[in-house]
Parts: sequence; C-alpha cells; structure tokens
Amino acid sequence: MAETGDKLKFVGQADSVYQTGEYLERNPTYHVEDSSWKATQILKMIEKHDLQPQSLCEVGCGAGEVLKQLQLSLPAGTEFFGYEISPQAFALCQARENERLHFYCSDLLANKTAHFDLLLCIDVFEHVQDYLGFLRELRGKATHKIFHIPLDLSAQWVARNRPIMREREQAGHLHYFTKETALATLQDTGYRISDWFYTPGALARPRSIKARLASWPRRLLSTLNQDLVVRILGGYSLLVLAE
Repeated sequence: MAETGDKLKFVGQADSVYQTGEYLERNPTYHVEDSSWKATQILKMIEKHDLQPQSLCEVGCGAGEVLKQLQLSLPAGTEFFGYEISPQAFALCQARENERLHFYCSDLLANKTAHFDLLLCIDVFEHVQDYLGFLRELRGKATHKIFHIPLDLSAQWVARNRPIMREREQAGHLHYFTKETALATLQDTGYRISDWFYTPGALARPRSIKARLASWPRRLLSTLNQDLVVRILGGYSLLVLAE
C-alpha cells in the first residue's frame, strides 16, 4: 500500500536524489546482493537477545530484500513493514509484498501513531542531512531498535581519501563514523545501548581481487586486536541493539 504526499521533514536538497531516481542510476540493484548477508547479521542479534517481535519495521528499506530474507527465518506470527521515500525503490518492493510483508512509499516519521516491537535502521542515517533530528524522532517508533552503521573513518581511508569520496559520490554517505562516534551519536540522541558487534563486510563480501587480497591481513590481525584493525584498515560496520 502506498502512502503519498507526506511531508518528508528530514529530506533536503542532497536527499532528493532518492526521489528523482538519481540514486537508482548510481546503484541499479539497490544493494539487493548484500541483503542476505545483512539479514544474517540482524538475525544473530535477534537470536542472541531472544527477541520475539510480533511487528518488525525497517525504515529506509530500499528494495525490501532484507525484510524478505528475515521473513524466511522469523516465526510465522511476525508481521513486517517497510518504509521507503524513494518511488523507484518502492517500485522494486512490490514484487516482494505478501500477506505479512507490507511496504509504504512514505516517511515513517510522518506516521504519528506507528509503533513496532522492533525497528531496523540499516545503513540509513549516514545518508540523512539532519541525522541527529532524525534519530531523536525515530526513537519513539519502537521498543527495540537495531542499527547497522558503516564505519567509514579508518586510518587507511583517511590517508587514501578516495574511498571516502567514493562512498559520498556513489553510496550517498553524508556523515562518517568510527565505532566510538557512532555509539556516542546514538547515546546523545537518547538511545540506551544494549549490545553491539562489528560486521566484517570487507571479509564476507570482497568485491574484487584487490579486496580479496586485502582481506588476509584483516583476518590475521583481527584475531589479535579487532578494534585496532577496524581503526587502521577499515572494512567493517557496526550492528547495534538499542532501546
């Protein structure tokens, strides 16, 4: 079901690329190829804390594939909701909709009565201009929240510069985080952190021969000091459970 005409409070000039189709031109798959891996990370956190959501919502759900993958693994009583401001991404969601999986072309924050057991914010708020205001308003939408946050600030990426600019130009990242600043951002906007762990995207999903070669020092050094590897070499994101 589409809800149109909502005021998108946190959408600014840079964010309009998600509505005009420019983002789809840059990322024609809408990252569907990463969805199964992301769903696996989310399920680890859900199972670790024995979360049993009856209602699960994803804000900025893209093509909806993460929700589809989660539906395959979670109990039949769970109902799923995806909110997406991009008409192009919403069109991709339609083929995945079913009696327990619902999509809305709408700003979740414009729905004043919406509340869920579990809210997913997966690789989203680094794209939002007013990300602090966005997070503050999002907090009341669910009992538990799971965030996936790319850690773009590493010594290697800062020294090379180009990887950060690629994330800005291709992926649309406007804000860049370390583990410490990501957690502090959530705490500063009123969240209570329950748990977190690193997700090794560069190890699980190497996209080139160069990336596969680079995965070996990450694997070796992470057995010694994972925090140090993340800060120096990068290639990781942070999965956070919060209330």
